Amino acid sequence: MNKFKDNKSNETQSEPVVQGKENKVVRSVANVVSGSFLSRESSLKNLPFVFFLSLLSVCYIANGYYADDQVRKVNRLVSEIKELRTQYIVVKDSLVIKSKQTEVARSLAKQQSGIKESVVPPKKIVIREVVSDLKKD
Repeated sequence: MNKFKDNKSNETQSEPVVQGKENKVVRSVANVVSGSFLSRESSLKNLPFVFFLSLLSVCYIANGYYADDQVRKVNRLVSEIKELRTQYIVVKDSLVIKSKQTEVARSLAKQQSGIKESVVPPKKIVIREVVSDLKKD
């Protein structure tokens, strides 16, 4: 037997198989492009499933957009909370400063309302508990 001839015959046999595969791919692409695959019975049977998959993909995409929107809102609210917290601290600090006794006296003196700071310290009122010897019946 001649091995050289066998190798050539194997090579020539494999070429038509490749061409058959290429023809199959070309025909499949042509069917998809022309839309003729939709008229087949097997395609019509699977059409509800294709619609279901399309609906799921649309829902998946919409969910992604919704999640991105929610993340943006959360980030915006976090930055707003930080800003409001800063304002709160500033206002609280100024209130502490303005509510000191000396600052209140100074602002009343500027207003000339006639209200003056008391020079006499306040007196503490002590109430003593009276213990009675009478027994209750």
